[in-house]
Amino acid sequence: MFQFDKSKQRELGLVWVIVTVLLAVGCKHAKAVAENFPSEESLVGLMKQSPEDTLAINLVCEKILKGDFESAQESVSKLAASDRKRIRELKNIVDEYTSIKMKRQALQHKSYQTQMNKLEGLRQKCLLDDVNDISQVFSVVLKISEYADNKQKQDLLKDPLLIRAIQKAKAKAAEFEAKGKWLDAYTICYSKLMQIYQDDKAYSDYAEQLLEKADILASLRDSPCETCEERYAGIKKETFIKALNVLNSSYVNIIDYRLMAIKAVTRCQLLGEVISNSVLDKKYGNKNIQFAAWSTSLSAILDEVNESSADISKDKFINVFEQVLVLNESPRVGIRLPPKLLIAQFAKGAMSGLDPYTVIYWPSQVQDFEKAVTNQFSGIGIKFSKQEGLAKVLNVFPDTPAHKSGLQAGDIIIAVDGIETKDISSDCAVKRITGPKGTKVTLTIRSSDKGQTRDITLQRARISVPSVHGWQQTETGKWLYLIDSLKKIGYVRVSSFNSRTADDFESVLCKLEENGLKGLILDLRSNPGGLLSAAVEIADKFIAEGLILRTQPRFGMSTYISAHQEGTHGDYPIVVLINSFTASASEILAGVLQDQKYKKAVLVGQRSYGKGSVQSITSHCGNGSQLKYTMAYYHLPSGQRVESRVLMEKLGMTDWGILPDVNVELRSDELQEIANVQKVNESVVKNGRNNALSSMNQYSQQETIDADPQLAIGLLVLRSKMIQDGCELAGVAQQSDKGSGLQTSAIQLGTVH
Repeated sequence: MFQFDKSKQRELGLVWVIVTVLLAVGCKHAKAVAENFPSEESLVGLMKQSPEDTLAINLVCEKILKGDFESAQESVSKLAASDRKRIRELKNIVDEYTSIKMKRQALQHKSYQTQMNKLEGLRQKCLLDDVNDISQVFSVVLKISEYADNKQKQDLLKDPLLIRAIQKAKAKAAEFEAKGKWLDAYTICYSKLMQIYQDDKAYSDYAEQLLEKADILASLRDSPCETCEERYAGIKKETFIKALNVLNSSYVNIIDYRLMAIKAVTRCQLLGEVISNSVLDKKYGNKNIQFAAWSTSLSAILDEVNESSADISKDKFINVFEQVLVLNESPRVGIRLPPKLLIAQFAKGAMSGLDPYTVIYWPSQVQDFEKAVTNQFSGIGIKFSKQEGLAKVLNVFPDTPAHKSGLQAGDIIIAVDGIETKDISSDCAVKRITGPKGTKVTLTIRSSDKGQTRDITLQRARISVPSVHGWQQTETGKWLYLIDSLKKIGYVRVSSFNSRTADDFESVLCKLEENGLKGLILDLRSNPGGLLSAAVEIADKFIAEGLILRTQPRFGMSTYISAHQEGTHGDYPIVVLINSFTASASEILAGVLQDQKYKKAVLVGQRSYGKGSVQSITSHCGNGSQLKYTMAYYHLPSGQRVESRVLMEKLGMTDWGILPDVNVELRSDELQEIANVQKVNESVVKNGRNNALSSMNQYSQQETIDADPQLAIGLLVLRSKMIQDGCELAGVAQQSDKGSGLQTSAIQLGTVH
């Protein structure tokens, strides 16, 4: 009855006999070979498998591993009715995918109808007379756009209420701009317009200019953290010129000095506009006449730069810099800005012509920069962003003061100890929030879900940011890592890379393997990166030998990082979850495991962020300043470069970062649900009179999976890979003897036919 080559039967039988004998005599490597050898049940199943079944199963698995579930379902439906385990499992997988898809579509349709009803409600009562009315219309329109199909989106853009709201918003924004309130103009109008009209570059460019003006204004004001004089202390012209020399010889690309000059001079023009349209003008001159002359003179310098037929050299760029400094001393413009201020603003504009990661840290900024690099601080345990003016919480670390207070990702920090965050820089906000252990800070919070504002007072603590997590935390504070106990599938989320990450990951992996790990979900979603060495160490755990990564500078030799046989783990299937916030070291790890040279993992989720570059830090600029600059690009083992988002956007292209094998886009409501479930599953709080720990009301494994479409589909993909690997029976996985570097011999078997 068996459709199985007799020579293969004999070969398998011989291998099993050898393993049994080795176990009997106590060979130290026999156990590792035996644990990775197919079970008796699996061998019997393979013996029953016909060549036609094997081919069909492999084809279906390949389709699933590429995200083509529809075609896989069609192929599975054509298979003859069978009680064979793997065929049944594949049918279950495609059926589960269909169920997930239908559920998501139903929720999307329901959400679309709900938001459309809200829009109709606003149409009846919304007079658009104030900022809140306009904001409500924009918020609902953005929600509808997320749930709508292409035709519905086009119809939405023609909606009379939206058109009226846009007209009112522009008028309000103009009022704010006239008063020098550029951040308010951005928030009420242009931040929303560039989201609604994503292809309209005019809106995004205008929004960027508003943010730049708001940033300049904040840099000119004394803050609760420092005076303007303290902020610009130690800034010298020579420091900037030394930084240019470093960049000229070491920056990753040939420098476009023309673009740097345009960006720098334009920022100096905006500097004049900001000062002339704010209460700060008395400090620097007597109103608009002088600043009009300042702007006109800078425009003449810009014209000279733009009209130059030859490329702008470093020396020519420095000459432009000198012209701006001389202009500041000229009596004909009637003003004189502090030279340190002008140098800082010119330099910031110039650096923006390179990339977001190339920055000069002036003497007053160095201490905060070093604290951020070492990731050692006392505070409340949050990560926030102030890129759009508002201090928005990005992450709340478990078992920290912020976590225990109920603070959650998406919340807006309106004020710190009564000081509004919109009026201070992100560095100042960090200084105000962090502080000595045991001291208190009061935050004014606007909730992300209910929109309500409240004050919370937190006691600062020493923050040790964990980076390796499971899917749920127990009452004892330990993580659960098996997301599917029956199939022995592990789940590990790495939220960042620090000095402890690789060791913590190793410990978790060993425990999972001791419990019979058969497949692994590695979750790198929203991981912003960190220490590249930690990410490389994790990649090395799955690659026995060969190139892991190459960094390529513009000049000089490439740097090669290779794998080591010692410490290599078993060759079980891996699925890596990524999204648009998977950046830097995390997207490198994902790319290495996916790379065609090794094919160690299947990637599920969304295209990664696209940093793709290496930064170096030097103090060669002198005077206590530091320069962080991009000096190389990453190349994966097969040679392809991890493309930079910044560079690709300049070229009008979208092919940056790491592209997943199986694309799964998430809506904002799904992201919120995932965040809610994750927050509850990570909640371990004191409860009762005896302060016992409690993790009540946490979500089950299945509830956690159901709430997360990327995780759910990732598990389906992993199960398919496990079926494919078991079906092909490519060989007994290699297993290294950790600590000795001795490699166990693997007995290679061909594909069973």
